[in-house]
Amino acid sequence: MNDIREVEVVVIGAGQAGLSSAYHLRRTGFEPDRDFAVLDHSPGPGGAWQFRWPSLTYGKVHGMHALPGMELTDADPARPSSEVIAAYFDRYERTFGLRVRRPVDVRAVREGAAGRLLVETSDGTWSARALINATGTWDRPFWPRYPGQETFLGLQLHTAQYPGPEAFAGQRVVVVGGGASGTQHLLEIAPYAASTTWVTRRPPVFREGPFDEEAGRAAVALVEERVRQGLPPRSVVSVTGLPLNDAIRRGLADGVLDRRPMFDRITPDGVEWGRGSPLPERGRERGGRQVAADVILWATGFRPAVDHLAPLRLREPGGGIRVEGTRAVADPRVHLVGYGPSASTIGANRAGRAAVRDIGRLLTPEQAAA
Repeated sequence: MNDIREVEVVVIGAGQAGLSSAYHLRRTGFEPDRDFAVLDHSPGPGGAWQFRWPSLTYGKVHGMHALPGMELTDADPARPSSEVIAAYFDRYERTFGLRVRRPVDVRAVREGAAGRLLVETSDGTWSARALINATGTWDRPFWPRYPGQETFLGLQLHTAQYPGPEAFAGQRVVVVGGGASGTQHLLEIAPYAASTTWVTRRPPVFREGPFDEEAGRAAVALVEERVRQGLPPRSVVSVTGLPLNDAIRRGLADGVLDRRPMFDRITPDGVEWGRGSPLPERGRERGGRQVAADVILWATGFRPAVDHLAPLRLREPGGGIRVEGTRAVADPRVHLVGYGPSASTIGANRAGRAAVRDIGRLLTPEQAAA
């Protein structure tokens, strides 16, 4: 047991949520390495942003909010967001001396002795009185299953593997997914591809007008209610709809965003709808029941990366982790930041502060009583 390192708090993940939490821990008086440790499995600073495709420039990023205590200024909008934000996170870590340990893979979090948690990693085991889980979703892309999927002779890939639009030159591409990534992929790929087909489970909802503070609060409240009930979280975008900007309007007008309902099966050379599936008139091919494809791009979102928490048995019968604020209801030592309503960049900042405040009460109950 002598190789177990003891700290008060372990932070898992060094994206927006993890760095925000580490900043507030430091500001509250916790010292890195002595009182808390930040463990990150990525090769370098930048969180999930460092893995974004090169064509996602900083000017295309929607709603990137600065980390607490340091603004992101003078960023070149034409530069890839992966480079801009990785450099910003790197500067942030160094400025505040957060001493992020990487690459460290967290394999499991278990019950330890004397009410402590054991965090088992590729770099040994940590013992902590509290845990901030800030692992996000990037490592758990969601791949739906459809009949015939294994027979497809072309390429299937997920948003997490998206290489940029040039890779699809001259190919027939089916994009699956009605979120922001799906529409961005379509608008980028269309000028290069031989053809594109857009498929979604539900008709997309486009939002007119500004997304003001009141609308934002209402959207977050809907997501928050799900996690309070122990249901798997939905993204904020899923309840707000897609902003109807100039690029989306052009895509609708020129037919790139001509949505079809979800296909019924995948064939070796494409996708196919059954006889009962309603199909739009525009873009029909071979009687409207089949579309040939070289590529199926699954822009179908991500799920929270929380499998390492399984030994703590936090999941509810509904499939999610029930959370009040950031605290796991089943274990008050565990806080989930960047989960559900705090998955946005501004939400992660606020959640990091709230988690640290609650952990301070947990670790020093006499101060909370006072």
